[in-house]
Amino acid sequence: MQISKWIISAAGAAMLVMAAGSLSQAQEKIKIGTEGAYPPFNTITADGKVEGFDIDIANALCAQMKVECEIVTQDWDGIIPAFQAKKFDAIIASMSITEERKKQVAFTNKYYTTPLALVAPKDSDLTSTEPAALAGKTVGAQASTTQAGYAQNEYGKAGAEAKLYPTQEEAITDLQNGRLDAVISDKFVLVDWMKKASEGCCKMIGDVKGTETQAGIAVRLEDTALRDKFNAAIDAIVADGTYKKIQAKYFDFDIY
Repeated sequence: MQISKWIISAAGAAMLVMAAGSLSQAQEKIKIGTEGAYPPFNTITADGKVEGFDIDIANALCAQMKVECEIVTQDWDGIIPAFQAKKFDAIIASMSITEERKKQVAFTNKYYTTPLALVAPKDSDLTSTEPAALAGKTVGAQASTTQAGYAQNEYGKAGAEAKLYPTQEEAITDLQNGRLDAVISDKFVLVDWMKKASEGCCKMIGDVKGTETQAGIAVRLEDTALRDKFNAAIDAIVADGTYKKIQAKYFDFDIY
């Protein structure tokens, strides 16, 4: 009888441990950092809601991984320092995968691919994105981005002045107000802006040759388990059509 009671008690205890484990898994939360000033990928609405392609992808990935997803906004310049200070667990903010960034963070596989592009006022004499064409002109870009690096290193060497801004929106505002000759940015950001909010001020000069990059999710260098989970989830949402549905909300062409 005592042995039977012990077996029952042990079984009950095991069930409690399993239940506690399930509860813990159910309550697991991943904090995801994003910028909130890079439409259509991430932006903050007038009522304070964070939305965009990055956010929809983040939510789809968390659903696939069966974890709660909390979005945390952070200014772009401080996003890696805030990440290193453990204010969030991953970055989903259209961050290009570069060798320099790989020294600070680990990246998942890509979740989209994009070239840089150049826009200018509609009456501009610019017809080329080649560095020589920008000599003597002022080119705007968002600071701490691949486009900022291109503006400084390639256009700067050719005789252009690179003017950097905390946000993409500030660069665009100066272009609209005639304080810049051109803006270089992610092509998809510029396409969306020209379609929705450019007010006919500007024209697309074209893609910048040799600048195609992949955007990935950043995790901590040592967090290989989380990176692997994200990679599996990316593959899953691409395979089951979820990715394509999200993409269709923002783009009428393939960005994967």
